[in-house]
Amino acid sequence: MDPLSSAQDIPRCDLCETANVHSYCDFCHVNLCKPCIGDHISDGYDKHKIVPFKERRSTLIYPTCEIHPHKNCDFQCEDCGNIFVCSSCTASKQHKGHNFVEVTEVYKTKKEVIKRDTTDFENHISPKYEEIERDLENQLANLDGGYEKLTTTMSKQGEQWYREIDIVINKMKTEISEIKVKHRDILQKHLNEIKQIQSLIKETLKTIRKIEKSTEVSSTIKYSSKIRKFSKLPPKVQVSLPTFIPKPLDREKLYSLFGQITPLSIATEENVLSLHQPKTSVRELLDEPELVATIQTGHAKLCCVTCLNEDRIWTSGETNDIKCFNIKGSLLQTIKTKSGKFPDDIAVDINRDLLYADGTTRTVNKVKNGQIEELIRLQGWVPTELCVTSTGDLLVTMFSDDETQSKVVRYSGSTEKQRIQFDDEGKPLYSGNYNIKYITENRNHDICVADSEARAVVVVNQDGKLRWRYTGHPSVTKNKPFTPLGITTDSQSRILTANSDNHCIHILDQNGQFLRYIDNCDLEDPYGLCVDNNDNLFVCELYKGHVKKIKYLK
Repeated sequence: MDPLSSAQDIPRCDLCETANVHSYCDFCHVNLCKPCIGDHISDGYDKHKIVPFKERRSTLIYPTCEIHPHKNCDFQCEDCGNIFVCSSCTASKQHKGHNFVEVTEVYKTKKEVIKRDTTDFENHISPKYEEIERDLENQLANLDGGYEKLTTTMSKQGEQWYREIDIVINKMKTEISEIKVKHRDILQKHLNEIKQIQSLIKETLKTIRKIEKSTEVSSTIKYSSKIRKFSKLPPKVQVSLPTFIPKPLDREKLYSLFGQITPLSIATEENVLSLHQPKTSVRELLDEPELVATIQTGHAKLCCVTCLNEDRIWTSGETNDIKCFNIKGSLLQTIKTKSGKFPDDIAVDINRDLLYADGTTRTVNKVKNGQIEELIRLQGWVPTELCVTSTGDLLVTMFSDDETQSKVVRYSGSTEKQRIQFDDEGKPLYSGNYNIKYITENRNHDICVADSEARAVVVVNQDGKLRWRYTGHPSVTKNKPFTPLGITTDSQSRILTANSDNHCIHILDQNGQFLRYIDNCDLEDPYGLCVDNNDNLFVCELYKGHVKKIKYLK
């Protein structure tokens, strides 16, 4: 074996290739023995930096300037797209008046990003994918046992029947086998996808570990984080086994009465990995919600309420007055709409400025320091309801002038960012008329719309993909049609929506499962809703003009 190429051989001098390494030139990046140090620095070049071999690569490797090859690039020009420049370039006419940033600062910042990404991959993302992999493998491992139980149950049922039904039994077993193949294919497909993603994660980790150990400036600065890409986990797949439901013997209806095999039930749920976010404590529902306070607003028809803070609320109805009250019921401020017409909805932005929608002028307006500013003006559409998201965006429900279409539009300031109108099959998500469609954002970033005309709560994820619809809960006492109006969410990602005709509020979990009603507290015609930061619920009573503050969590 060649001793110079042996992995276990002592490093050799790059000049003489025989002596053991003693030092290292951190500028030229060569190994040096003691005798060769003098030869290496004897060329008169003043940039050499000789360091002990163990301290090698401590000096940053700067890119060479393309315009001045004898100089290194110590800066980036922010006005020219962060290109590398040397000190001579910074003094040139081409970069006159430009802003520069030191490469070392950019390098240090990127190194911190790489360090954090490495930690996130190792401590959060990779373990989560391993957990998903184990879950899928467990489902596959238990697959045969589950299906064996099904076929055993079917055989016991078959023993009670006469020979003429053997054909029916065999036919059903064939159906089970076909479903089992589909079941296995579904799980295997998702497992293969997970393994493929894990392979990409390992490759990514390998790459960033290499960059993390490297002192190469260009590759470090060019590094682009993939944390966002991999943090959005695939949906968690849980395929339920079909069930066999035996029926009593009836020879005239052998096949239909022998039993029933349910199809595969494939449930997917949003599986979002949140990094560096504190967990919220679990708060259970009270057995009996409590009325905390009643505020008399003076509105003839009270439609909207929104929280300014824990002590103050804004309210509006079918007049041009928007009123601010404290919890004790004292009127603190009144804002009159610019058009003189009543606002369609009100909201408070992240700067605690009041927003209101004015359908008569097709505008969304901001009230800042007592002055009304136009934020958004629509053409061909009429704004109705507003929601300020956790990121400060504004969601606006609106309907077309001809009252045939409805949609949700996301704005950043006055700039449109997203439209939500159709499902994956091109069908409208919302009923297409002027009926009010209250809107809110859940803690998992789902967008929840109370569509009164469709008699449904329609929930899409942050990408606008339909997750589920809720059309009410069967009840003997709630015998009028479910017509959702106001809607809000709490810290537990529960969804609350007002059912005015039945004088109650429905509470759902984030997946659309009914939890319970709030139907005490002498509620009459509940309309607009909001929840404050302490999970206190505020309810508008449409005709009484009262806002009721209700405690419903422990």
